[in-house]
Amino acid sequence: MIIAAGGGRRLGGPEALLHQGGQPLVSRMVETMTEAGCEQIVVVLGAAAEQVRQAADLTPATVVVNRAWGTGVGSSIRAGLAALTDEAVEAVVVVPVDMPGLTPAAVRRVAALPYPDVLVCATYGGLRGYPMLFGRRHWSGIATLASADVGARPYLLAHKDQIVDISCDSVADGSRVDTPELMALYGLTVPPQRVGA
Repeated sequence: MIIAAGGGRRLGGPEALLHQGGQPLVSRMVETMTEAGCEQIVVVLGAAAEQVRQAADLTPATVVVNRAWGTGVGSSIRAGLAALTDEAVEAVVVVPVDMPGLTPAAVRRVAALPYPDVLVCATYGGLRGYPMLFGRRHWSGIATLASADVGARPYLLAHKDQIVDISCDSVADGSRVDTPELMALYGLTVPPQRVGA
């Protein structure tokens, strides 16, 4: 699941529309998840959803539009989990779109044990981050507790003894781009149609 619904107020445009190397971040993330071997990809859009659909190739993914995206990431997690209707899916890898340093290797590492009762978090420098792996047995609890901009954190705190931490320092960069300075560092640009919009 790729969470790509944010408005990117501090960045000048929605994170999904930020470009790196001439390609929207959301397209790059779909490629990363595909290369990692994810069988089904759900992309949760929100801000400028139609613009994102026009700018990015999302054909390999199931696209869900979270109309309540302005309430925070919690609503996007709920929308994405609700779209996973295939009973054969036992776990879901969750990533935000604003991680240009994420690699297929990190996704594979976190998704190595896709069982219904797992909770896995990538760590960078000992701190938990994305990707995260949520087993199906946790989905309803995560959806119930996911709120505002803290997402799954309340559920994870309540189940911290069950979380498996997987170090990804050696295979990925866990930084999330949330400032203009980080945009510049990663070579991200706001597409022309967003300038002044």
